[in-house]
Formats: sequence, structure tokens, C-alpha cells
Amino acid sequence: MSAFFREVLYHRLMRNRMAMAGAAIVLGMFVLAMFAPLLGGDPGAIDIANRLQSPGFAYPLGTDDLGRDVFTRILFGARISLLVGFVAVGIATFIGILLGALAGFYGRWIDALIMRFVDIMLCFPTFFLILAVIAFLQPSIWNIMIIIGLTGWMGVARLVRAEFLSLRERDFVMAARALGARDMRIIFRHILPNALSPILVSATLGVAGAILTESALSFLGIGVQPPTPSWGNMLIAGKQTLGTAWWLSVFPGLAILVTVLGYNLLGEGIRDAMDPRIKD
Repeated sequence: MSAFFREVLYHRLMRNRMAMAGAAIVLGMFVLAMFAPLLGGDPGAIDIANRLQSPGFAYPLGTDDLGRDVFTRILFGARISLLVGFVAVGIATFIGILLGALAGFYGRWIDALIMRFVDIMLCFPTFFLILAVIAFLQPSIWNIMIIIGLTGWMGVARLVRAEFLSLRERDFVMAARALGARDMRIIFRHILPNALSPILVSATLGVAGAILTESALSFLGIGVQPPTPSWGNMLIAGKQTLGTAWWLSVFPGLAILVTVLGYNLLGEGIRDAMDPRIKD
């Protein structure tokens, strides 16, 4: 297994130009978010004297209607978006792995019960389900992360179940059973490491989806609340002055576009690299 991942990471993935472009975007956004306090100033600093300044030397991406630096707010908004993406996908992946592993390993009534629950969850449009839940809760970044995570695990569960159904009858699993290994050890020590490929791809693509969902919720005013900078609430704030201050909407929109594109390119690259049917 380690040899396969070494082959993937150092040979096939590195030769995929689109995947490397996506990795560069993802890494660049991560670095910008990490060093936001050093690269920018205070995202909430108000300077009415410099309100609605167009992009220039003093303000590379201009200022908003309160004189706040758009570049600084985009940097701190990247922190919010990446935090939401990673935490939400982490929650969804954990739930999906747990339920998918149980369904695929034990089968029978456990599989039927879990998969019928998955089918029920898939009957509800995810975004509208999130809207319905948030309507009863106070909008906050933590509620957003938890809700996105709790409504996004079904695809992971199906992937993991399919992998476990394929792997549970392999010789190495039979050998582990013969040696007296317990079920939990077989699941997490023997089968799960061999089922990580689709999980990794799903998690990478899921980050992009979570960022889009958070931005959409913030744009609708029920996500991250001002004055905390978020790409979504920056978009809605710039809607009123779109004709005269185009930069208030264009630059946050570009940040969302580039970040989501980066994760999608990286996810597709990982999928191609880990698919043994695709030749170099």
C-alpha cells in the first residue's frame, strides 16, 4: 500500500499539470489565510475618509462603503471559508466512514437499515435542508460548519460501503479473522487503509462544495454574520454599489471561483492518479 501511494504522490500526481495547478492554488490560499494578519491589517478598521476607493497603490483591491480594505477582508474571509470547508468535510467524512464501514462490513439488516437511512436523507435537497435547519438556529460559523457536515456525509457513506463490500472477502481479511482479530481491528486496521482512495477524492471535492455552500448561505444573510468577513457576505454587501464600486463584488467572487477551481482540479487529479485503469 505504501508503495502504491508513493507511486501516486511522486509520479502520477506530479505529472498531472492540472492537479499541480490545483495544488498550487490550494497551497497559495492556505498560506494567504495563515499569514493574513501579517499581509493585511485589521479587517474591521473603518476609515470613512477613504470609503469606496478604487483599486490602487494604497489599496490594491479598493475599499468598501465604510473604508475597510477589501484585500485584508478577503484574506480573513479565506480563513473563514477554509475553516468551514475543512471542519464540515471532517464531520461528514467521519460520519460517512463510520456508517459506510458498518454497512459494508456486517451487511444484512445493518446494511439495510443504514442504507435506507441514507436513501431518506438523499430525498431531501441538501441546500434546502440546511436552510430549514438554520431557520431554527442562530446563524454562526460553528452552526454552519456542523450543519453542512451533518448533511453531507451520504456520498462518503456510499463510497465506503462499496469499498468494504469489495474488500471484506479478500484473503488478507480472511487471514486476519483466522488469527483472531476482532471486527473493529479488521475494519480500521486492515480494510479502511485499503479504501482510502475514494475517501480522499471525495473529501477534496467536498471542501469545494462546503466553501460554495457557506458562501451561498452568507450571501443570503443566514451564514457568517457581519462584521466578520466572509466572501459570501462581502458579495451581498457589494451588490448595492455594483454599478459604481464593481470591485466590492468582483474580487470576493473571484476568490470563491479560484479556490473552488483549485480544489476541484486537485480532487480530479487525485482521482486520476489513484485509478489503476488510467495509464501514464
